[in-house]
Amino acid sequence: MDAYTQIYNELERLGGDGSFSLIPTENLLHGDFATNIALVLAKKKNSTPTECAQELVPLLLSSLNSVVEKIEVAGPGFINFFLEGEVIQKENEREEIEITTKFTGKTILVEHSSPNLFKPFSIGHLMNNIVGEFVARATKVGGANVKTMSFPSDVSLGIAKAMMTVEYDKKELSFFENKNTFEIITYLGEAYVRGVKKCEESADALDRAKTILDKLYEYAGNKNTSNDLIFNKMVTTTKEINEDYFKHVLASVGSHIDIFVYESEAGNVGVEIVKQNTGKVFTKSEEAVIYIPDESRKDLHTAVFINSQGYPTYEAKDIGLLEIKFGGIVSLQAFVPDYSFFITDAEQISHFKIVLDAAQKLGGVWPERVAKSVHVPHGRMLFKGAKMSSRLGGVPLALEVIGAVEDEVREKAGEKIAHLDDAGRKKLERDIALSALRVAVLRSKPGININFDPEASLSFEGDSGPYLLYTHARCSSLLDKGNEEKGYTTKFRSTPPSDLERLLATFDLILKESIETLAPQKLVTYLFKVAQGFNSFYGNTQIISDNKEVSEHNLAIVNRVRSVLRHGLYVLGIEAPNRM
Repeated sequence: MDAYTQIYNELERLGGDGSFSLIPTENLLHGDFATNIALVLAKKKNSTPTECAQELVPLLLSSLNSVVEKIEVAGPGFINFFLEGEVIQKENEREEIEITTKFTGKTILVEHSSPNLFKPFSIGHLMNNIVGEFVARATKVGGANVKTMSFPSDVSLGIAKAMMTVEYDKKELSFFENKNTFEIITYLGEAYVRGVKKCEESADALDRAKTILDKLYEYAGNKNTSNDLIFNKMVTTTKEINEDYFKHVLASVGSHIDIFVYESEAGNVGVEIVKQNTGKVFTKSEEAVIYIPDESRKDLHTAVFINSQGYPTYEAKDIGLLEIKFGGIVSLQAFVPDYSFFITDAEQISHFKIVLDAAQKLGGVWPERVAKSVHVPHGRMLFKGAKMSSRLGGVPLALEVIGAVEDEVREKAGEKIAHLDDAGRKKLERDIALSALRVAVLRSKPGININFDPEASLSFEGDSGPYLLYTHARCSSLLDKGNEEKGYTTKFRSTPPSDLERLLATFDLILKESIETLAPQKLVTYLFKVAQGFNSFYGNTQIISDNKEVSEHNLAIVNRVRSVLRHGLYVLGIEAPNRM
């Protein structure tokens, strides 16, 4: 049993009922862990927190003497724990992550990176992917069985307008079959924009787009019997091209999706649910079906679930998606989640409040489904600096953003990585660029807008992704040097632990907290502290010398730093290279 668990269990035994906290201290001068249990128990004991803390200290010292060196009362009744050196050493000798979280043994579905067909993967999708990838990796490291899902939009008036443009351009199937994916995606994206503009200028064009939308819904609901075989083949072909493109972009940023569920599929399911519950949960309003929230819910508004043309809105599609996720049907037959995390732009918070409120009222299994559904919002990415802003313009594509950051990497790190071959240099440029973007996003609480600053985010000396990568690579270099030049291995000595060693020993606890609260910013802040502590240690210590015992102890610290950084960066979605 680890020291934290022993201390926590003992605090519970002495009267804690789960309302107290036990957390790592902000300042290691105040020990390794601190608890507020005396403030909680003082009310029950009718004493002051300080008096209560002073009563608890000798009891805690007696029962925890195998893991705690000393215990002190601090401030208005806080209790600080200083761990034994052997306990800290034992924690730092571990290579693997061994944590149990509230997600351990659970089945988790993470929905993220959901594009609109006919539209290239934009900066908004990249923000979504960064947060979604963290949630997926964090819960997996936290012991869950995790699958990722994307919910692409394949049936909408916008897509119909794009297909109308394809029709006007007289593009045949051979056009899509004989060009590469990126040429087609570029064309379809332009067709989308042109179709929207044409429908704004022409009522006839809008009528034609609506007719095509009818055909899209006909195809979605009855693929096998729809009469227009050429149209059906066009829909299938463009969908496959979009999915291939999407998978390529995801792979290029180190991510992937296990399951695709399309809006057309969820829309059909949602319409049936809404119709079955019209008159109970939903209300007929002229030709549409709407949801009217209770008057007490001032934060919600009336919403249309089926429009006057009989088509599902996004609200109905999301009701259908809940049924698909939890009902064990269609794409998810063998995977029914204990939790469903869905990542979207923060601007959709209101939308999902309405969807989940309506779903709650469906009764039966629906309240449980709502309780298991967790919305994780992300903010928007802005760009600081005229150079980035002028190059990227309005709504840049994800690969354009990554490419622009790679250009900045080339300028800043050109000489440092010039010794690598082309493939190695390009991979490292991509790794550095992605680390800068991911850390810039994840250092803040999900849902917060960020202003990406290339100057700060690409610094090798400040709080940035590249700084963490560089520290990891420096650790690898030192370990190789110690082994190759001196034949040294890694071995802790029985000496009083340094502040860096004490900080490293709290990694599993910080990781557990970051996972359970889905708070990447806590992990990022901790990794910065580790990197800063290590680089101070590196600057003030001769790591490798002729003294084997001292050197191997130093290298053991280096190895633990590298392990913590590697595992922490992985959870953030970042690959840590051994050489830079």
